[in-house]
Amino acid sequence: MTTPDVGNGIPDGPGLPDELEGPGRTGDLKEPGEPDRPGLPGAAGVPEAAAPPGAAGADGSRRAVIERRLHPVTPFRRAWAPIAVLVGWAVHDPNQAQEQLTRLTTTALLTALAVLVPAASLYGFLTWWFTHFAVTDSELRIRTGLLFRRAAHIRLERIQAIDVSQPLLARIAGVAKLRLDVVGAEKKDELAFLGEEEARALRAELLARAAGFAPETAHEVGEAPARELLRVPPRKLAIALVLTGATWGALAAAIVVPPVLWLATHSVWTVLATGVPLLGAAGATSAGRFVGEYDWTVGESPDGLRIDRGLLDRTHETVPPGRVQSVRIVQPLLWRRLGWVRVELDVAGSANSVLVPVAPREAAEAVVARVLPGVSVPAADSLSRPPRRAGRCAPVWWRGYGTAVTDAVFATRHGLLRRRLTLVPHAKVQSVRLTQGPWQRLWRLADVRVDTGAGKTVTARLRDAQQAAELLRSQAERSRTGRLDARPDRWMA
Repeated sequence: MTTPDVGNGIPDGPGLPDELEGPGRTGDLKEPGEPDRPGLPGAAGVPEAAAPPGAAGADGSRRAVIERRLHPVTPFRRAWAPIAVLVGWAVHDPNQAQEQLTRLTTTALLTALAVLVPAASLYGFLTWWFTHFAVTDSELRIRTGLLFRRAAHIRLERIQAIDVSQPLLARIAGVAKLRLDVVGAEKKDELAFLGEEEARALRAELLARAAGFAPETAHEVGEAPARELLRVPPRKLAIALVLTGATWGALAAAIVVPPVLWLATHSVWTVLATGVPLLGAAGATSAGRFVGEYDWTVGESPDGLRIDRGLLDRTHETVPPGRVQSVRIVQPLLWRRLGWVRVELDVAGSANSVLVPVAPREAAEAVVARVLPGVSVPAADSLSRPPRRAGRCAPVWWRGYGTAVTDAVFATRHGLLRRRLTLVPHAKVQSVRLTQGPWQRLWRLADVRVDTGAGKTVTARLRDAQQAAELLRSQAERSRTGRLDARPDRWMA
């Protein structure tokens, strides 16, 4: 049986209508009657498209919006799309692909290549030629499409993070792509590719506009300085991955399962179809994570916490200020003697999920204090355990549950082998629920579930029923009053 939700009645941050458009989605999100305003001139050395007719300004004159194109290296990146379709078909049906290749003569194969390569090049050039972007006083506009025109109008005040990503080949070519987190958008919009200097300048300008700087001075603000808070040495990262149970579990499965399948089926294709994904999973949990989290650096700047990472592909991410909904401090079993933890977070409307891959607990808690100002991590002995009768519902594992409520956060702990302590600021709680199944009701137990703005649920498991009811009422009140003291969800606020 589930009791009705007790919400605080106040939404988390500005809402966003369903009409928000991104690349590949049509429409305009301008306010009714809002005029088009001039954007900044194109960057030096970047070709400009003819400006479309502007809308009437405040003085009644017609003003143009200068549109810019992406970096000239972009067509080479997009030219791979037709080739990728053929490769995908070959992987999906290898027998048919092999049969078709054996039927082709050398002349036919050369003719096919002579047609495919120019066609792919033409496709890449046309997609680049018909892609433009422009910055106005209030929005970022992106137009693309060959046959079907698509337009995105991204309101600057709804931008909550802009990440700079540089894959390996992009680093060699000196270009980068911008990935934009927009409130209410299911996936990130992106501009790929721009010159490295232009990408950083555009990012700084957009963040300055989102922070409320005037258009005339936004391009002069520049990138906000950052102060390094934490850096993860590669040696510590490698040791941490070796001491992670997921790494050994995936490796054991990749070694054991293929021989067993061979003994059972004697089919090479069955072994390959199963063994290759298992080997890929084992690599992703060890080597892949090491490459992706290499040289992990956390810095503090006026526009939030900055994360720089990557061995081959460098990524520069930003944790938006005021948008963090919850923080998890994870400690695997083999990390406890070393005192290491991993810090994960949930950000509303963002894909950011890791704040610190591995660090001593004291250093990790210092970073948590930066992302959640005024919040201190509850000590282990301050967490209240469920009553002993909770063992009737969750034998042994009930000992890993714990709950604590401070003036700033609602905290819960789960897990015996892999401990996870989750912190939810009171101001970020969307609703509170009490749930009680028939077996729990028999032993006078209940769960208290807290929903956050990131679509996540944090649960205080197996609490005494009377205490759970009191926690439900008090948490709803803390969430309501916590909004009054919450920091604004603004850049550089």
